[in-house]
Amino acid sequence: MALTNFSGVSSLPTNYEYFASGGAKNGLSVNGSTMRLNDKEVFIYGGAMHYFRVPRPYWRDRLKKIRAAGLNTVETYVPWNLHEPRSGEFDFGDKDNDMSDFLNLQEFLTIAKEEDLFAIVRPGPYICAEFESGGFPSWLLRENDIDFRNSNPTYMKYVTRWFNLLLPILAMFQFTRGGPIIAFQVENEYALSGKHDLDYLRKLRQLMLDNGIKELLVTSDNPPRGTFGTIPELFFMTGNFNRNIKPQLDMLKSLQPGKPVMVMEYWAGWYDAWGSRHSNFPIETFKENYEIILSYPASVNIYMFHGGTNFGFLNGASNNILYDDRYYFRAVTTSYDYLSPLNEAGNYTDKYWAVKELLQKYNKIKTLLPEPPVPQETESYPAIGIEQQLSLGELLSSLPNVTSKTVLPMEKLDVNNHNGQSYGYIVYRKTNVDIPANGTLLIEGRVFDTVMVLVNGVLVSPWLEKTSDLNRFGSYLRDSSVILSSTALEKATIDIVVENWGRVNNGIYKQYKGLWQGGVKLNDAYLYDWTIFPLEFQKKWTNSLNNWQTFDDETVGPCLFKANLQIAGTPKDTFVYMENWKKGIVIVNGFVLGRYARLGPTQTVFLPATLLKQGSNTIYIFEHFKHALQVEFSKTIVNTLHYQ
Repeated sequence: MALTNFSGVSSLPTNYEYFASGGAKNGLSVNGSTMRLNDKEVFIYGGAMHYFRVPRPYWRDRLKKIRAAGLNTVETYVPWNLHEPRSGEFDFGDKDNDMSDFLNLQEFLTIAKEEDLFAIVRPGPYICAEFESGGFPSWLLRENDIDFRNSNPTYMKYVTRWFNLLLPILAMFQFTRGGPIIAFQVENEYALSGKHDLDYLRKLRQLMLDNGIKELLVTSDNPPRGTFGTIPELFFMTGNFNRNIKPQLDMLKSLQPGKPVMVMEYWAGWYDAWGSRHSNFPIETFKENYEIILSYPASVNIYMFHGGTNFGFLNGASNNILYDDRYYFRAVTTSYDYLSPLNEAGNYTDKYWAVKELLQKYNKIKTLLPEPPVPQETESYPAIGIEQQLSLGELLSSLPNVTSKTVLPMEKLDVNNHNGQSYGYIVYRKTNVDIPANGTLLIEGRVFDTVMVLVNGVLVSPWLEKTSDLNRFGSYLRDSSVILSSTALEKATIDIVVENWGRVNNGIYKQYKGLWQGGVKLNDAYLYDWTIFPLEFQKKWTNSLNNWQTFDDETVGPCLFKANLQIAGTPKDTFVYMENWKKGIVIVNGFVLGRYARLGPTQTVFLPATLLKQGSNTIYIFEHFKHALQVEFSKTIVNTLHYQ
């Protein structure tokens, strides 16, 4: 292993040479006031990186940077919804799904060890992570009798099947079997779940034991919750926080007398949500609090050390019912930068150098470290013009459809080999409708999550381009209504386009997307007999589209636009700058890169060079409301919130 340490001295042992020379006979132990690994005292200095948020070709670069900072451990979740995208179909990077290239977990763990890092794995089954549905597959919602995060038999049937496949894979990478994994987390922040089924935690533990898991089992929660989310005699409890540091460390210590203390999530920053202010956690506060943890002394894992990107439709969301019955919903942005030591593009921030400095000071075990890799260059490519477009009607003509007397949520559609629809948009079409002058369309219940209404292909609902617009028709309001036409129309076609803007990642688990809380009325009469289209933007489908029309700069309403980015040399990372558009998604060479929304705060979408190629690259933009005349690029992330 060709590594050099801070001072260039090459006589120091590597991480594995220090802890596993002579064989890894004993794993991580917490049976005393300090942790021990293979019978040697150890402090875990970890950093979170989610392999599924970082392109596979960049894994080694990011892991090397984590190790170069002085950390000895990488931590990751395992997203069930990506690894089992359809019931009984499993993907670990060996399938042809749009996200397959992000899912070779075995390769990620192999590289982690090669880069001299231990690993903590958090397999769930629930992960939160501000990820779509907290990592739960949407096809679980087709089971009417299912309940989540407890001993519900239907839920446990699928958890058992998933764990019986996943855990034997992870078992092969355990420290005592020559691999990097030194600990496994059981469930995730269970004290915050609203559930208290300790038998459920016991069942998860037994599944782990039955599948050969022998390393340390831990839980993580906010210390003020006490032991509500754990079983102290079975699991080692760790804490999650980034403020009020010493009192929370003391609380952890008092909850587990005589045991070491570990912070599983010391939050490096926070995530952003559409329509909310850009998060803020300054370097001074980060550094001060991190030093308090190190000097305590306690083990600590930085969440996130490298946040990465919510590619595709994979962002989560948060929601609450407010005191006046207003429904507060905020979808997480495509960027998961998290104000991390390594930013969204994988390059160094001030927090990185602060971590490196403090670990040099507090880590008593000196091991060989690599030099921090040279930062990767980003590029601001010249703006490119829009060349062609496809209207919503043309897109729907190439899709399968389902007919139903009433509207249905996307999860209940009989598509994708009986797995329903997980992501994207769902379109409800009603034809041959006689619309009286000033006829009003009423959608009962809430829309999940945004809606566009078209009459004869013309958008009649308002745009969502400012934060204040989230309080009007087009968002997740209750009993939303819109006037369809000022004049009478005969045999008209009504299209209702609903976007899944991201399933809530914590607290709500039975969450259907589309229209399902009630019916749809024209004035006082219900509309029946709908044709329903799943508009998913899967790569093969998008790249097969034809009959493109010449770009019309007067177009308003949902439309797919096409541009071409020519790259003469080796592609470089870039950011697609979308502030001059309104709301929609960016697709590159058929792959859904992510969402944009002018309301902010994030105005850019990270485009890694791994998704580009020398020569011609097709950029598609699915815009909800009004397009710009070109696609622009930036070298850096841009944040601006538009209130009014």
